[in-house]
Amino acid sequence: MKLPERNKVCSVESAGALDLKIRKLVHNPHTILKPFVKAGMTILDLGCGPGFFTMELARMVGKSGKVTAADLQEGMLDIVRKKVSGSDLQNIIEFHNCPDNKIGLEKTFDFVLVFYMLHEVPDKSAFLHEVYSLVKSNGQVLIVEPRFHVTKSDFDDSEKIMKNIGFEIIKKPKVFFSRSVLLKRI
Repeated sequence: MKLPERNKVCSVESAGALDLKIRKLVHNPHTILKPFVKAGMTILDLGCGPGFFTMELARMVGKSGKVTAADLQEGMLDIVRKKVSGSDLQNIIEFHNCPDNKIGLEKTFDFVLVFYMLHEVPDKSAFLHEVYSLVKSNGQVLIVEPRFHVTKSDFDDSEKIMKNIGFEIIKKPKVFFSRSVLLKRI
């Protein structure tokens, strides 16, 4: 299935490039997420792709937590399902295939990860409003975007939307080759 050009999402056929072991040298999931994720939390991994962060999130929340791996492409979710099949992680990770132009979930989460995918969203304002509705009070959202795709001006514009929605900017964690912001729902 060919996705509409307007979405500009990374294809399932390119998923292997997102999941290279060498990538952990640049974007180590445990190192990036350790300050924000604790055992027992409920986590939403938006645009989970092949599960590069999903797997580590599941290990970090443990058996008392839950991770929802959400992606627009069922093929990406299938890759993650195959990875966790038969492991302890299959009881921690839930899967959600997002419909076009929305996330489509009803529950709320302690933490939401939006890693290298906000720039792929056609309507950032609608998307960020929906993200806001999915975060528990005092819950956090980490948004990380690639410097090579997203200009400082574009990222600043997204931050303005986030503030107008009601997010509080907590800090801007350092993530290699990236622009990032940690938000809190108040």
